[in-house]
Amino acid sequence: QVQLVESGGGLVQTGGSLRLSCAASGRTFSSLIMGWFRQAPGKERDFVAAITRSGSNTYYADPVKGRFTISRDNAKNTVYLQMNSLKPEDTAVYYCAADGALLIRTSQQNYDFWGQGTQVTVSS
Repeated sequence: QVQLVESGGGLVQTGGSLRLSCAASGRTFSSLIMGWFRQAPGKERDFVAAITRSGSNTYYADPVKGRFTISRDNAKNTVYLQMNSLKPEDTAVYYCAADGALLIRTSQQNYDFWGQGTQVTVSS
């Protein structure tokens, strides 16, 4: 029902910044909670951030609080993840995901739609 495509990943040095984008297909974007998850090699996929339909409310995982900012532009069917002060431990494949619920949830099983992922590598 919904297709998500991430972009913006790349290689940066410690302390650098990246802005990830996730473009959604169709006209249902504004009805979805949007979230970002990440998965490092050998680790589970972890919640990073999520944003409500209107963009009024956001929630962040503790490791990224104060450094990452999630936002959305419903007119463009796009959600963003601005990542500042990047650390080597931020290295992972970042996934965009969509949840049809009304409230933010952090478990990946609650998200019905996923992008293919984009690689973020932070060199030490």
